[in-house]
Amino acid sequence: MPENSTLLTEYGWNATLSETFDALLVNSPDTEPGRVIRVDRGQCDVAVATGTVRALSGSNALCTGDWVAVTNTAPANTALANTTSETETPTVTSILPRSSSIVRSSASGKSEGQILAANVDTVVITTASDGDVDLGRIERLLALAWESGATPVVALTKSDAAPDISAVLAEVSAIAPGATALAVSAETSEGMDILDAVLDGTVAILGPSGAGKSTLANALLGDTAASCVLETGRVRAGDGKGRHTTVTRELIPFSGGRTLIDTPGLRGVGMWNAGEGIDKTFPEIEELISACRFSDCAHNSEPGCAVVGALERGDIDERRLRSYRKLQRENAWNAARSDARLQAERTREIKVLSRRIKDHYRGRRQ
Repeated sequence: MPENSTLLTEYGWNATLSETFDALLVNSPDTEPGRVIRVDRGQCDVAVATGTVRALSGSNALCTGDWVAVTNTAPANTALANTTSETETPTVTSILPRSSSIVRSSASGKSEGQILAANVDTVVITTASDGDVDLGRIERLLALAWESGATPVVALTKSDAAPDISAVLAEVSAIAPGATALAVSAETSEGMDILDAVLDGTVAILGPSGAGKSTLANALLGDTAASCVLETGRVRAGDGKGRHTTVTRELIPFSGGRTLIDTPGLRGVGMWNAGEGIDKTFPEIEELISACRFSDCAHNSEPGCAVVGALERGDIDERRLRSYRKLQRENAWNAARSDARLQAERTREIKVLSRRIKDHYRGRRQ
């Protein structure tokens, strides 16, 4: 562990990470550990033992929350410094293995996943309770959170403005088995003490614009990060939708040795290799599937289908089954696209290699 590790400890550095770092970089004496605070156009802000540096990301695909190895970090606090030599510029040389990562299908439509945050322990799924609560969106975000390996918590924000918060909370709790669901208000502090108590390690806040993510984050940060107060905005009066006030993902330390990541509003959250996360979000359906007569049952009209039977008896909710089927179809489609992309890349590599071999022997003959 670095001699002066106070700052790194605030960002979650511990003995286990120190051992991992030493094992991976035993032959790199000029390299030190750091954690990515923010990523921006090939560069990133990294917290190191003595301060914060502005570093080049190199060839690494970084995201907020990554633990990394950095070279040329002296002098410290060089976020605003101008370096004249590229060799003297702090540079990220490698990424430590991630304990978890929140991944969605790429917003660009490419057949690849987009990592929203790394090394997250708790995912807070926010939704405003003073309007229509989209249960399908909550299930989608729950699948994303469960798949990441983090622990999900559902926070119904703006509970002070909800007409019947008890009914909303009961409805959401029913679709979030295994996860904590809370009604909270940053304005009145209702439920904030309970929310604070269930948060652990690195906390990522997810949800659509207008859900009150930044307001909730500011309430959690409190006086410990007065200089890091996040910008907030009002929802549009016409449709109740929010504006994007958070435009980047930023890692901020707060009380109890924890860190918090406030993310931009998510308009689209596609499934990406989220099979296990979907199973954990719909455990009652997964249990029924294991009781189907045929192992390849499509759960539509096959004889002996336990899922269809439970639906006909009213044992499972039809809306919830539709949501499950939709996420499974989407996840399978994205997986197929990824397989097709990988196959195309392999085909291109084979063609390039074949041309090189032909050129080699052609040159020898000449």
